[in-house]
Amino acid sequence: MSTETTIGTGAPITTLINVFTVRPDRQRALVDLLAEATEQVIRHSPGFISANFHVSTDGVRVVNYAQWESPEAMQAMLDDPAAQAHIHEASALADNVEPHLYTVASVHHR
Repeated sequence: MSTETTIGTGAPITTLINVFTVRPDRQRALVDLLAEATEQVIRHSPGFISANFHVSTDGVRVVNYAQWESPEAMQAMLDDPAAQAHIHEASALADNVEPHLYTVASVHHR
C-alpha cells in the first residue's frame, strides 16, 4: 500500500478530516504541535498512511487530512497513551474540534 497521500474512489482507505477552530494567535502553535505529534508518535502507528495539515487564510481553522488503512488502525492509535497526550494538548489549543471519518465519493482532475 502507498505511503503517500493519494485520493481515489474505491480504495480501501479511511480518511480522517479533522477541523480545528482556533484563535488566530494559536493557529501556528496548533500546526506545530500536530506536526510534532505526527513525527514522534502517529506516523509510527500501524496502518498510518499520511497526514496533511492545512491552515485557513483567515487564521481561525486548521484542517488535518489524514489517511489510515482502516478505522480500526486509527482507533488503535487513539487508544495509545502517547498519542492521547498529544491529542489532549491539541484540544487545549483549539476552541472546537470536529473529527469525522470519510470515504472518497468522487475525484476530478484538470
